[in-house]
Amino acid sequence: MTASEAVENLPHRAVVERVVETRLPTRHGLFRAVGYLDRSGTEQVALVYGEIAELGTLTRVHSECLTGDVFGSTHCECGDQLAAALDRIVEEGSGVLVYVQGHEGRGIGLLAKLKAMRLQDEGLDTVDANVALGLPIDARDYHAAAGILQDLGVRSVRLLSNNPAKVEQLTRYGIRISEQVPLLVPPNPESLRYLRTKAERMDHLLPHLDQAFSAAK
Repeated sequence: MTASEAVENLPHRAVVERVVETRLPTRHGLFRAVGYLDRSGTEQVALVYGEIAELGTLTRVHSECLTGDVFGSTHCECGDQLAAALDRIVEEGSGVLVYVQGHEGRGIGLLAKLKAMRLQDEGLDTVDANVALGLPIDARDYHAAAGILQDLGVRSVRLLSNNPAKVEQLTRYGIRISEQVPLLVPPNPESLRYLRTKAERMDHLLPHLDQAFSAAK
């Protein structure tokens, strides 16, 4: 058995430790913030809205993105997706958003992401920029996210995501995906090329880009 196989066979609740729970009022609504430590010592958090069900919980597993989520960068759609997901969960009446720390720049870290962004300004796309830096195209792992959902009592989710790799990993780690719910936000001139690379080279499901790309030509 390989090391990765051994990790996958561990109970998911061993992957994270619940540390704290508190109310969190936001401009989207009143959430319950549940804080965790994963096995690497990284702090993680889930925002829970309403009374969540064991099956079919509307869920967003959101990768940390300082530039998009905090600074409002228009280079990516991350900040818009975060806000849209929280709004969707509130509209639904219940749901979970797992905010995954350690996923900055698809897992390569903040400084490496900024270097990759500089290479993109010079003409490379997001995939080739990471390769040029000798880094993985996508180094994210969703084991901690799956452990958090397990700890919250969630067994299957309606996943707010356009990313088939996220679906595959969560499924592998024991979370059943009952539905993949699109989370599409309108592109802008800065994000259009970035999103096009996601669709064409990383198989993200972004059908709304065709019209936007044609209009931009």
